Amino acid sequence: MEEADKTPLSLIDRLKLKAVTQKSYGGALVEQEAKLTVRNCPNCGAGRAKDEGLTICAYCDFEFLSVRLTDGITIKKENNSN
Repeated sequence: MEEADKTPLSLIDRLKLKAVTQKSYGGALVEQEAKLTVRNCPNCGAGRAKDEGLTICAYCDFEFLSVRLTDGITIKKENNSN
């Protein structure tokens, strides 16, 4: 063995080695054509970006989605004191 093989790697060399061997967190890159999704307001015709969280038109206050929030299902602890 050579003397260079016995010396530990420097911090910079370890960082370079880690950068080369790491895998992408998001998985493989999927290439798609550029696109624009737009939806017009049925009340006033104003264009808006098709965003899932947008429920009211910014221009005429038309309600796209009526969302009713509830507490959901509540599970209560049973009281088994006999």
